Amino acid sequence: MAQHAVASGKVSIKLACVSFGISTTCYRYQPRLSEENAEIADHLIRLTHNQRN
Repeated sequence: MAQHAVASGKVSIKLACVSFGISTTCYRYQPRLSEENAEIADHLIRLTHNQRN
């Protein structure tokens, strides 16, 4: 939501972070997918699919 507010051009990053109660580090965080995370996600998806049947 903070990034959306900044992207609209109505508020600065600092004001958005204060308004939403987050740090600027949190605002700038970009998750990185690792091969291990993708493998775990695949296992979980298959497990939930198998449990439905």
